[in-house]
Amino acid sequence: MTDPRDLVGALVTELPGWLPAQRWFAGKDRPITAVRPLSTTVLMEGDPLLLHLVVEVEQDDRREPYQLLIGSRAHLPEYLGSSWIGTERGLPCYEATGDADLTSRLLDLLAEGAHIGSLRFELEPGAQVRGGLRARPVGAEQSNTSLVFGHHYILKLFRKLTPGENPDLRLHRALHGVGCKHIAELLGSITGELAGEPVTIGMLQKFVTDAVDGWAMATTSVRDLMADPELPPDEVGGDFAGEAQRLGQAVASVHSDLRQALGDEIADEGEFDRTVKAMRDRLDTVARAVPQLAEHTTALRAAFEKVRSVQGPVTMQFIHGDLHLGQVLRTVTGWLLIDFEGEPAAPAAERVALRSPLRDVAGMLRSFDYAAHQMLVGQDEDDPRLTERALEWARRNRSAFCDGYAKAAPETIGDPRSHADLLRAFELDKAVYEVAYEHANRPEWLSVPLASIARITAGGE
Repeated sequence: MTDPRDLVGALVTELPGWLPAQRWFAGKDRPITAVRPLSTTVLMEGDPLLLHLVVEVEQDDRREPYQLLIGSRAHLPEYLGSSWIGTERGLPCYEATGDADLTSRLLDLLAEGAHIGSLRFELEPGAQVRGGLRARPVGAEQSNTSLVFGHHYILKLFRKLTPGENPDLRLHRALHGVGCKHIAELLGSITGELAGEPVTIGMLQKFVTDAVDGWAMATTSVRDLMADPELPPDEVGGDFAGEAQRLGQAVASVHSDLRQALGDEIADEGEFDRTVKAMRDRLDTVARAVPQLAEHTTALRAAFEKVRSVQGPVTMQFIHGDLHLGQVLRTVTGWLLIDFEGEPAAPAAERVALRSPLRDVAGMLRSFDYAAHQMLVGQDEDDPRLTERALEWARRNRSAFCDGYAKAAPETIGDPRSHADLLRAFELDKAVYEVAYEHANRPEWLSVPLASIARITAGGE
């Protein structure tokens, strides 16, 4: 049998060319200069072979760890050909998350409570999981990879690793502890070691079979409205306002549960200065890279400066950190929030810091704007009627969301619109981030955040 260490030593030479093509790889902005193995754990011996591999990816002065599941078989089935990385020591090696015969091993190890090397497969207190189920990967994920086992469980594997407990796992544990009704049940976790510190490898939750994600529901509603341009929004069959209001209530409830579980604090005197500096620094960086933003910089700086004059106490607490319509699921019993990891591109310290819940509200308001305008992207000519319908949909659902949030929000926050200057600044800061993202990844979408910035700074929203 080939020594796994020899196999990995040869395999890492293939990774600089393979990694940039993976959707979850966050380092597409610069070339890979080196890949080094940090740890190798054999999860299944023989043929087929399953390895858990942690590598350090070097890109000039940046070094970041990623985890991989590597499979190897003497004879690679045709359906796994697209996952092929290279043939090492005569054995095909491939990314194994699409191999149901191998990934079923992960659930079995969790059910057993196994310890293999530095990896710990552990269930939450009182949780019961049955093994023997085959897995299928969820195709829509970006920064991580999730596997669904039958119709029972979903295992998220965190691709880019950060020392310490992942915020997604920590916040789910905290919310579960106070009986939060707006999350999927947490069942277990996989942990390991990174640079001598504990690290979260994955987390297992109950799979919600009847769930539909909020983005799909919202964009369907927009299409219904566009198809019937003469009807008022509340008379169109796919009107989303009722769901938007219920979603606002769910988000407020989760914020309240997070506060109950983990506490809060009042922002200190320097918080607003730090916030404004971070917003201005982001704006300056993005404006240098995206010339189209230049005409809006004066108005953006003015909106950010208003944060310094915010009056009254501002509550800081743990929040979702990357809230949008793709991070919420509608089930028969209500809305669920998922993926509490925070913005994947944000520094680790920022993702675990206490922040204003208004940041989550601002993220959802931006998402409503995206849902409203996604049908207009790429059109050869502007249709004023469709543009007005998109704005009409966005305003209606943004308002409904804030109504719902206000109805369920604790007194420390109340109606988000009562904190107009702070909420506007958070939304504009998020839009500046979107400008940078679209410029780098989807230039045809750049008009969406730019148009929003123009409207918000002009007092249109």
